[in-house]
Amino acid sequence: MRVPVAITAAAAASYALPLPAAHVRRLAHGLGLATTLVMPGPHLTFDDGPHPDATPVVLELLREHNVTATFFLVGEQVRRTGGLRDEIEAAGHHIGLHGDTHRPLWRMTPRALKADLDRGEESVRPTSEFHRAPYGAYSLPALYEVIGRNFDPLLWSRWGRDWRAAATPEQIARDVTRDLCPHDVLLLHDADDYGDPGCWRATVAALPAVLEAVIAAQPTG
Repeated sequence: MRVPVAITAAAAASYALPLPAAHVRRLAHGLGLATTLVMPGPHLTFDDGPHPDATPVVLELLREHNVTATFFLVGEQVRRTGGLRDEIEAAGHHIGLHGDTHRPLWRMTPRALKADLDRGEESVRPTSEFHRAPYGAYSLPALYEVIGRNFDPLLWSRWGRDWRAAATPEQIARDVTRDLCPHDVLLLHDADDYGDPGCWRATVAALPAVLEAVIAAQPTG
């Protein structure tokens, strides 16, 4: 028996429903996906690392400014970079899971998705409950699988668009700190393995200004 076209279309729409949530805040909130955090001050997050050149510089700048961040790490990069994952934890930062291979979750079969999460958890060894999908894009099955593993999907409310070669330090700092609010989650990248080569250099150059803005937005009293 042929499946009616309307049913097929509805199933496809349901599968893809969460995909644009990172860019449509109303959809994210309707699905229960956090874009902000209830904590004292804006929270910095870094995706795609660790990176042998960029991550140590980022860690040093965070240390100098006494700011704590969450690093969403990729399993294959953890394995590639040796002890950098442990250096992030030892510096007092939080580690979230960004997957094992940075493959888009919506393109994975259920079996491949579970294998990616299994291996990612094993390599990344998250210290926080947060998970962030590559590109911030969840399919509905991926969302169910992540939540079923007791992770809280975390998106963002400000981003620096810093994965592009054309990004400048000034533009990154301006975009990620525009109208900054105490509960904002800021997205930057401390690696270039899934972006344009060398893009992390502009992020590092922008970071001092970003950190000063984050500190200035901390609640007083």
